[in-house]
Amino acid sequence: MVFFSSLFPRTLLRKSGAWVGFLWFDVLGFRKKIVLNNLDIAFPEWPAEKKYQIGRESVYQLGYNFAEFFFIPSVTPEWIAKNVVFEGWENIEKARALGKGMFFLSLHLGNGDLASNAIAQKGQEIFIITKRFKTKWFDDLWFSVRGAKGVQYIDAHGPNNAFEILKALKKNAALVFVLDQYMGKPYGIATKFFGKNTGTAYGLALFAQKTRAPVLPIYTFEGNDKKLHVVVEPAMDTARWVSDDKDQTILNLTQSFNDKLEEIVRKHPEQWMWVHRRWKDFK
Repeated sequence: MVFFSSLFPRTLLRKSGAWVGFLWFDVLGFRKKIVLNNLDIAFPEWPAEKKYQIGRESVYQLGYNFAEFFFIPSVTPEWIAKNVVFEGWENIEKARALGKGMFFLSLHLGNGDLASNAIAQKGQEIFIITKRFKTKWFDDLWFSVRGAKGVQYIDAHGPNNAFEILKALKKNAALVFVLDQYMGKPYGIATKFFGKNTGTAYGLALFAQKTRAPVLPIYTFEGNDKKLHVVVEPAMDTARWVSDDKDQTILNLTQSFNDKLEEIVRKHPEQWMWVHRRWKDFK
């Protein structure tokens, strides 16, 4: 797959993944009801036709991203120069100048795996906080492709993850926290997303409060120019949410992160992962 992926231009490679979206949404209808219900929650004012169109396109986007996954080991600086547009890279440089490391607040929108490897190739050391697979051979295979161009990974539920995160910050690295998925207890906290109750992981709020390292919202999207856009926003003003009550501070920070992610989803709803059960009852 890696070899054959390297033979095709990006536009053709991405379109080759259309069969995934076709089978998933149009033929099998897997989680179609969840997709449309989620859109009812987030955009109740939209007509049914628009929700269907956006939901269908979001599933097709997953297919496009899957087809591009095996191309990651073939990424070169020359390829990045032709196919990736960085918006706000100066915000990374500002954060790097502080010498505290940085946190990236992100979500499942666009092709995050390809974007993170492009960031690593551009010179910013980067770690993604993620779950690992229990089957070792599959875990080794998956992450060897996923991080082939320099991205490193920290097990979200590993026994030493706090130590690894702090160690990475000391190296002035960037740590990616993906917070758009539901998280129940003990790792989640009750919050709202698009105005509806849900649970969100509070780890980023905990580390941001402890280290005072800057939190930069970052996301990717496929532009009309058929290029991958990597958007890095200025560091969030997290100090405004800090109080003497530690638990309230964590809640305020986590909710502010959700509000920012909602703002980003509204910009590119057709490229967000609507198939996820984001609004499960928090417990």
